Amino acid sequence: MRLATIKKNGVEQAAIVTESGVVLVESLNQKVGSNWSTQLFDIIKNGELNDLNAWYQNEGKQVLETLKDQEIPTAEVDFAPLYRHPRKIWGIGLNYVEHAADLHEKAPNTEPASFMKPDTSIIGPNDTIEIPHQSARTTAESELGVIIGKVCKDVSEEDAPNVIAGFTTIIDMTAEDILEKNPRYLTRSKSFDTFFSFGPHLVTPDEVDEVLDLNVSTVINGQIHRKNVVSNMTFRPWHLVSFHSKVMTLLPGDIISTGTPGAVVIRDGDIVECQIDGFEKLVNSVRDLKINR
Repeated sequence: MRLATIKKNGVEQAAIVTESGVVLVESLNQKVGSNWSTQLFDIIKNGELNDLNAWYQNEGKQVLETLKDQEIPTAEVDFAPLYRHPRKIWGIGLNYVEHAADLHEKAPNTEPASFMKPDTSIIGPNDTIEIPHQSARTTAESELGVIIGKVCKDVSEEDAPNVIAGFTTIIDMTAEDILEKNPRYLTRSKSFDTFFSFGPHLVTPDEVDEVLDLNVSTVINGQIHRKNVVSNMTFRPWHLVSFHSKVMTLLPGDIISTGTPGAVVIRDGDIVECQIDGFEKLVNSVRDLKINR
């Protein structure tokens, strides 16, 4: 199953993705008498996702086919971020050896190089990334996102697949020139408004045959800048879930952005994409706030 958050009449609402569009969960509730939460974050937080997915697999696909009058065609959908206020966003730095080489840095090989980002950095599909006044060299990085599905602590790698809600596409930004001044400036370089885009789909784990086989691509203006496969990560997704759960309790909706195959410098007018095998691509435009209009 794939879920999204879309903008409808000025309100951001959860929707189920169909082959040709989306159906609002609110519309589904009204038509079939269900009582699912109508915000995606609430569906995850309230523990409804597994039951919703079970319904979808058993009868939901057929029910949605009967609700074509409620379906919003893909071309008319205005996607939003999956949600606005996760409790935590973890980012993972230099998780592919090749990316570390790009930055002339040694890749961490004993523990993940993780950092946190604020929810004020969140934007969604087709929103604009803003290069701030303080930066002359900002980069964008495509990443696979892992979304936590339940409260968990001290999770083993073997059990990690059982605590996630699903996966998504992410574009993470860095003011690299600020970071280069001093590695202690990492949090600031990562935390500007518009520096974290995610969506358009939450893809449940049953939709992914093998997460390690997924290719992740950073794309700029229609050209692949860098591409790599998840199996080439130094610290793979289940390790990242386990590792961070031993640092702090993970909560439903928490996001782990697993690292990029390569960052690309972005400039005013650019179009950046995160492309992952089998996922709907995530696309954002770029505006440099230093350029007067």
